[in-house]
Amino acid sequence: MKQVDLGTQGLRVPTIGLGCMGMSDFYGSSSEAQNLSVLDRAAEIGCTFWDTADMYGPFTNERLLAKALKGRRDRITLATKFGVCRGEDGSWQGLRGDAAYVKTCCDASLKRLGTDYIDLYYQHRVDPETPIEETVGAMADLVKAGKVRFIGLSEADPETIVRAHAVHPLSALQTEYSLWSREVESEILPTLQRLKIGFVAYSPLGRGFLSGAIRSRSDLKAGDWRLENPRFSDEAFANNIRLADLVGEVAQALDVSAAQVALAWLRSRDLPIAAIPGTRRIERLEENWASQDIVLPAEHVDRLEALIAQGVVGDRY
Repeated sequence: MKQVDLGTQGLRVPTIGLGCMGMSDFYGSSSEAQNLSVLDRAAEIGCTFWDTADMYGPFTNERLLAKALKGRRDRITLATKFGVCRGEDGSWQGLRGDAAYVKTCCDASLKRLGTDYIDLYYQHRVDPETPIEETVGAMADLVKAGKVRFIGLSEADPETIVRAHAVHPLSALQTEYSLWSREVESEILPTLQRLKIGFVAYSPLGRGFLSGAIRSRSDLKAGDWRLENPRFSDEAFANNIRLADLVGEVAQALDVSAAQVALAWLRSRDLPIAAIPGTRRIERLEENWASQDIVLPAEHVDRLEALIAQGVVGDRY
């Protein structure tokens, strides 16, 4: 098992973790029994960096993980998030980062997760109405109280990262990063490298697009939020499919899967990075995990880079 140090505070995780969002929300209905079997298998093979958030479900994803954590809490590096407010009915209620809310959310997550500590606690999205110093100050209080071991931000800009890190060291920034989402490379990744903050890449398979399994909108089920995503429009598909095709060609040349190529490309980046692909299937979990043993030859990296430079159609959200 390959591992990476996130930040300088002692947080060490596998380079491939498990994003659990899709087990409860956003991608249509799913089976709890099947999801628990995936989590069981993840623990067995060493994929022990699990990522969730209070708003997934909402709230049901943390309760799902609580069941999987029983008997193995000390072997799992558990990450969850706060800050995107949702009601029990699933309604969206904006962003919050005020100190009282941070601490209330943490206590609620601990209860749902059935644990007395969170390994990595993120602010899911930055609240523009609350100074980041207040938010991170509250997160630092949680660390002092022993409720949280390490802290991070998600989708924050460089200035916010710098200000937050000055209040309490950040161990990780979580942001979308993949072959078709490379915005972080211009300013964010250099900032993280300078401050020695780790990086966690969500949607490393382009929300499934880079795996080659999604060839048109008809491949998406009712209730799948990707049907509303700009990159999954008919126009975007017509342009972006060339990228998925090239990833597939590289995969065929190396006798591996397209998903493994996409994950191996991320691991080729010169920075401490952990990727958290999501899945509801054991075979996909094992496939993603095996990508750690794949090293892309320079010639294939160059082919991928050349095509990506031509651009991707559609915003991320």
